[in-house]
Amino acid sequence: MPGQKAYPRATVKKVVKAHANCNVSKNVDVMIYLNYVLFMQTLMKEAAIEAKQGGERGITGRSVKKVTADTLAKFKG
Repeated sequence: MPGQKAYPRATVKKVVKAHANCNVSKNVDVMIYLNYVLFMQTLMKEAAIEAKQGGERGITGRSVKKVTADTLAKFKG
């Protein structure tokens, strides 16, 4: 839908400023959001693979927990 925002930009900027104690330059919040979406997509793909290998019918909390550390390591900057 045109004109609909995917996320609240001001909220992302406030969160980054609160945690990093620095201002966010123009469009950095977009990059942060896209990195977050990519991380979540990768996490779900890895969890689905883990669940399938473990014989589970779907993605469970256990399969997500198993792959979280490895996925976080891939995205560490």
